[in-house]
Amino acid sequence: MQKITQNSQTNTPLNNIDKIDEQIIEILRTDARIPNTRLAEKIGLSPTATQARVERLQHDGIIRYYSAIVDNGKLVGENLAFVQVTLNNTSAAALREFNQAAQQIPEIEECHMVASNFDYLLKVRSRDMNNYRYILAERISGLPYVRHTSTYIVMQAVKDLGVG
Repeated sequence: MQKITQNSQTNTPLNNIDKIDEQIIEILRTDARIPNTRLAEKIGLSPTATQARVERLQHDGIIRYYSAIVDNGKLVGENLAFVQVTLNNTSAAALREFNQAAQQIPEIEECHMVASNFDYLLKVRSRDMNNYRYILAERISGLPYVRHTSTYIVMQAVKDLGVG
């Protein structure tokens, strides 16, 4: 991941983004490695003007970094599940402890604290169902303060911006 240095004092309102900026962002979302000259051709500006716009978007923090999109299904496995987690303690210390422990489990691709009747939503990838059962029983259920989990197995990804 290539991080972009930005001015932390800058907070560009959304209304400063015009249609050309939106085009640049959409093109870079699908191909961050596109040469500046090709990007300029696609949006109808000179390479110099295009580069200036990209640099401004980076400086303003709109474009934060560039990274490769990896198909985790090919690396880890095709089995994908979402897991609702309810904790038995939601003090600040308990949440910190859960957050730190969840980050240590490589099969958890995403971990979101949510405002709902449960506390966390996890995106978990595994090789197969037997592997998932192990991950749930031995890793996720063993996380600090876990009281209850509910699993939702993904049958088909209809829209997934994480895989190109």
